[in-house]
Amino acid sequence: MDLMDSVHSEDGQAEDGPSSDESGSDGRQPLPVGATELEQAILAKLDDDKAQDIVLIDLRGKSPMTDAMIVASGRSHRHVGAVADHLLRLFKEQGLGKIKVEGLPHCDWVLLDAGDVIVHLFRPEVRTFYNIEKIWAVDSAHRGGPVRG
Repeated sequence: MDLMDSVHSEDGQAEDGPSSDESGSDGRQPLPVGATELEQAILAKLDDDKAQDIVLIDLRGKSPMTDAMIVASGRSHRHVGAVADHLLRLFKEQGLGKIKVEGLPHCDWVLLDAGDVIVHLFRPEVRTFYNIEKIWAVDSAHRGGPVRG
């Protein structure tokens, strides 16, 4: 699996992904493949909740803080908050109990730390401003071009 797998680009089309004949009946591209059952469940929940620009960053062997980071966008404060709430329910169903959450009152950037997986949910303009994907990859599929530093 690549360091970073993108599901959707900003215009709704996956970059370097399969052609439209391989996409689902609703035209959305397939999800990145999570290595664990928890990652797969999170990706599926994000897709069900219509999160945008879902990116899975595999950090195994690259960072001691977590195995994977998932970054996604919501369309508005309300959408980000609803997706975060649904993920908290998912974590509880998975038996993870108390998850560390930051940013839920404002819903510009919500961070959910489940230990092995950290999920970042953004409003699109906040995600563009912080561009945390560039910390973990030289070429961010989400941003569409090489990052020069």
